[in-house]
Amino acid sequence: MAKTRWLDEREMAAWHGFLEATSRVSRRVEQQLKEDAGLSHPQYEILVRLAEAPGGRIRMTELAEGLFTSKSNLTYQVGQLEKQGLVRRRSCPTDVRGVLAVLTDEGRDTLRAAAPGHVTAVRAALIDALEDEEIDVLARALGRVGAQLRPARRPDGGPDGGSTPDSGTPGSSGPDDDRPGSSS
Repeated sequence: MAKTRWLDEREMAAWHGFLEATSRVSRRVEQQLKEDAGLSHPQYEILVRLAEAPGGRIRMTELAEGLFTSKSNLTYQVGQLEKQGLVRRRSCPTDVRGVLAVLTDEGRDTLRAAAPGHVTAVRAALIDALEDEEIDVLARALGRVGAQLRPARRPDGGPDGGSTPDSGTPGSSGPDDDRPGSSS
Protein backbone atom coordinates (compact mmCIF):
# COMPACT_ATOMS: atom_id res chain seq x y z
CA MET A 1 0.00 0.00 0.00
CA ALA A 2 1.37 3.40 -1.01
CA LYS A 3 2.29 5.86 1.69
CA THR A 4 -0.08 8.84 1.97
CA ARG A 5 1.44 12.14 0.85
CA TRP A 6 -0.13 14.52 3.38
CA LEU A 7 -0.43 18.20 2.53
CA ASP A 8 2.22 20.41 4.07
CA GLU A 9 1.34 23.81 5.55
CA ARG A 10 1.81 25.69 2.28
CA GLU A 11 -0.23 23.15 0.29
CA MET A 12 -2.97 23.15 2.93
CA ALA A 13 -3.16 26.95 2.80
CA ALA A 14 -3.54 26.77 -1.00
CA TRP A 15 -6.25 24.10 -0.72
CA HIS A 16 -8.22 25.97 1.93
CA GLY A 17 -7.86 29.23 0.02
CA PHE A 18 -9.12 27.54 -3.15
CA LEU A 19 -12.12 26.03 -1.34
CA GLU A 20 -13.10 29.29 0.34
CA ALA A 21 -12.61 31.43 -2.76
CA THR A 22 -14.48 29.11 -5.13
CA SER A 23 -17.35 28.74 -2.68
CA ARG A 24 -17.68 32.48 -2.05
CA VAL A 25 -17.28 33.49 -5.71
CA SER A 26 -19.79 30.84 -6.80
CA ARG A 27 -22.35 31.95 -4.21
CA ARG A 28 -21.92 35.62 -5.14
CA VAL A 29 -22.34 34.94 -8.86
CA GLU A 30 -25.28 32.58 -8.29
CA GLN A 31 -27.02 35.18 -6.10
CA GLN A 32 -26.53 37.94 -8.69
CA LEU A 33 -27.91 35.83 -11.52
CA LYS A 34 -30.95 34.75 -9.49
CA GLU A 35 -31.73 38.31 -8.37
CA ASP A 36 -31.08 40.07 -11.68
CA ALA A 37 -32.11 37.50 -14.28
CA GLY A 38 -34.00 34.69 -12.52
CA LEU A 39 -31.38 32.22 -13.76
CA SER A 40 -29.14 29.71 -12.03
CA HIS A 41 -25.46 29.81 -12.92
CA PRO A 42 -25.71 26.54 -14.91
CA GLN A 43 -28.67 27.98 -16.85
CA TYR A 44 -26.71 31.14 -17.64
CA GLU A 45 -23.77 29.05 -18.88
CA ILE A 46 -26.09 27.00 -21.11
CA LEU A 47 -27.35 30.23 -22.69
CA VAL A 48 -23.75 31.44 -23.15
CA ARG A 49 -22.69 28.18 -24.83
CA LEU A 50 -25.71 28.26 -27.13
CA ALA A 51 -25.06 31.90 -28.04
CA GLU A 52 -21.46 30.98 -28.93
CA ALA A 53 -22.49 27.97 -31.03
CA PRO A 54 -23.04 28.33 -34.79
CA GLY A 55 -26.70 29.11 -35.38
CA GLY A 56 -27.34 29.17 -31.62
CA ARG A 57 -27.71 25.40 -31.57
CA ILE A 58 -25.64 22.50 -30.27
CA ARG A 59 -26.14 18.79 -29.60
CA MET A 60 -27.09 18.05 -26.02
CA THR A 61 -24.17 15.60 -25.62
CA GLU A 62 -21.68 18.25 -26.77
CA LEU A 63 -23.27 20.78 -24.45
CA ALA A 64 -22.98 18.41 -21.47
CA GLU A 65 -19.30 17.77 -22.21
CA GLY A 66 -18.56 21.49 -22.58
CA LEU A 67 -20.29 22.34 -19.32
CA PHE A 68 -18.74 19.49 -17.32
CA THR A 69 -22.13 18.23 -16.18
CA SER A 70 -24.07 15.00 -16.38
CA LYS A 71 -26.54 14.48 -19.20
CA SER A 72 -29.37 14.14 -16.67
CA ASN A 73 -28.52 17.47 -15.00
CA LEU A 74 -28.26 19.15 -18.39
CA THR A 75 -31.62 17.69 -19.43
CA TYR A 76 -33.18 19.13 -16.26
CA GLN A 77 -31.61 22.59 -16.72
CA VAL A 78 -32.55 22.75 -20.42
CA GLY A 79 -36.09 21.69 -19.46
CA GLN A 80 -36.29 24.61 -17.04
CA LEU A 81 -35.03 27.01 -19.73
CA GLU A 82 -37.50 25.52 -22.19
CA LYS A 83 -40.40 26.23 -19.79
CA GLN A 84 -39.26 29.87 -19.71
CA GLY A 85 -39.15 30.00 -23.52
CA LEU A 86 -35.39 30.62 -23.57
CA VAL A 87 -34.36 27.34 -25.22
CA ARG A 88 -36.11 24.72 -27.30
CA ARG A 89 -35.15 21.16 -28.13
CA ARG A 90 -35.22 19.82 -31.68
CA SER A 91 -34.35 16.53 -33.31
CA CYS A 92 -30.94 16.45 -34.91
CA PRO A 93 -31.40 16.31 -38.71
CA THR A 94 -28.19 14.29 -39.20
CA ASP A 95 -28.70 11.75 -36.39
CA VAL A 96 -32.11 10.38 -35.41
CA ARG A 97 -30.81 9.68 -31.88
CA GLY A 98 -29.43 13.18 -31.41
CA VAL A 99 -31.19 16.13 -29.81
CA LEU A 100 -30.26 19.76 -30.36
CA ALA A 101 -30.64 22.55 -27.83
CA VAL A 102 -31.57 25.76 -29.67
CA LEU A 103 -31.37 29.29 -28.27
CA THR A 104 -34.57 31.26 -28.84
CA ASP A 105 -34.71 35.00 -29.51
CA GLU A 106 -36.07 35.43 -25.98
CA GLY A 107 -33.12 33.42 -24.65
CA ARG A 108 -30.66 35.63 -26.53
CA ASP A 109 -32.40 38.76 -25.19
CA THR A 110 -32.33 37.37 -21.63
CA LEU A 111 -28.62 36.61 -21.96
CA ARG A 112 -27.86 40.10 -23.29
CA ALA A 113 -29.76 41.63 -20.37
CA ALA A 114 -28.07 39.37 -17.78
CA ALA A 115 -24.48 39.63 -19.07
CA PRO A 116 -23.57 43.14 -17.78
CA GLY A 117 -24.60 42.32 -14.20
CA HIS A 118 -22.87 38.96 -14.41
CA VAL A 119 -19.60 40.51 -15.58
CA THR A 120 -19.86 43.14 -12.84
CA ALA A 121 -20.34 40.40 -10.21
CA VAL A 122 -17.40 38.35 -11.56
CA ARG A 123 -15.18 41.43 -11.54
CA ALA A 124 -16.20 42.40 -7.99
CA ALA A 125 -15.87 38.86 -6.61
CA LEU A 126 -12.66 37.79 -8.35
CA ILE A 127 -10.96 39.83 -11.05
CA ASP A 128 -10.70 43.18 -9.27
CA ALA A 129 -9.26 41.49 -6.16
CA LEU A 130 -6.21 40.37 -8.15
CA GLU A 131 -3.19 42.08 -9.70
CA ASP A 132 -2.64 41.55 -13.44
CA GLU A 133 0.17 39.07 -12.80
CA GLU A 134 -2.02 37.11 -10.38
CA ILE A 135 -4.74 36.82 -13.01
CA ASP A 136 -2.18 35.36 -15.43
CA VAL A 137 -0.92 32.88 -12.82
CA LEU A 138 -4.46 31.91 -11.81
CA ALA A 139 -5.49 31.35 -15.45
CA ARG A 140 -2.44 29.15 -16.10
CA ALA A 141 -2.76 27.18 -12.87
CA LEU A 142 -6.49 26.53 -13.13
CA GLY A 143 -6.15 25.78 -16.85
CA ARG A 144 -3.54 23.13 -16.04
CA VAL A 145 -5.73 21.62 -13.29
CA GLY A 146 -8.74 21.58 -15.61
CA ALA A 147 -6.77 19.95 -18.42
CA GLN A 148 -5.45 17.26 -16.05
CA LEU A 149 -8.99 16.38 -14.95
CA ARG A 150 -10.61 16.38 -18.40
CA PRO A 151 -11.60 12.93 -19.58
CA ALA A 152 -9.50 11.43 -22.34
CA ARG A 153 -11.00 11.60 -25.84
CA ARG A 154 -11.78 8.59 -28.00
CA PRO A 155 -10.57 8.60 -31.62
CA ASP A 156 -14.14 9.56 -32.69
CA GLY A 157 -13.96 12.68 -30.48
CA GLY A 158 -16.26 11.43 -27.71
CA PRO A 159 -15.25 11.18 -24.05
CA ASP A 160 -13.32 8.07 -23.10
CA GLY A 161 -15.64 7.30 -20.22
CA GLY A 162 -13.18 8.42 -17.57
CA SER A 163 -14.28 10.50 -14.64
CA THR A 164 -15.80 13.85 -15.60
CA PRO A 165 -15.39 16.94 -13.47
CA ASP A 166 -18.75 18.09 -12.17
CA SER A 167 -18.25 21.83 -12.06
CA GLY A 168 -16.51 24.77 -13.58
CA THR A 169 -16.66 26.45 -16.93
CA PRO A 170 -13.41 28.22 -17.59
CA GLY A 171 -13.17 30.53 -20.52
CA SER A 172 -16.85 31.17 -21.16
CA SER A 173 -17.75 34.54 -22.50
CA GLY A 174 -20.74 36.77 -22.90
CA PRO A 175 -23.40 36.54 -25.61
CA ASP A 176 -21.74 38.95 -28.06
CA ASP A 177 -18.40 38.36 -29.75
CA ASP A 178 -17.41 42.05 -29.66
CA ARG A 179 -17.68 42.30 -25.89
CA PRO A 180 -15.02 41.19 -23.43
CA GLY A 181 -15.80 37.73 -22.11
CA SER A 182 -17.09 37.03 -18.65
CA SER A 183 -16.14 34.10 -16.55
CA SER A 184 -18.36 31.53 -15.08
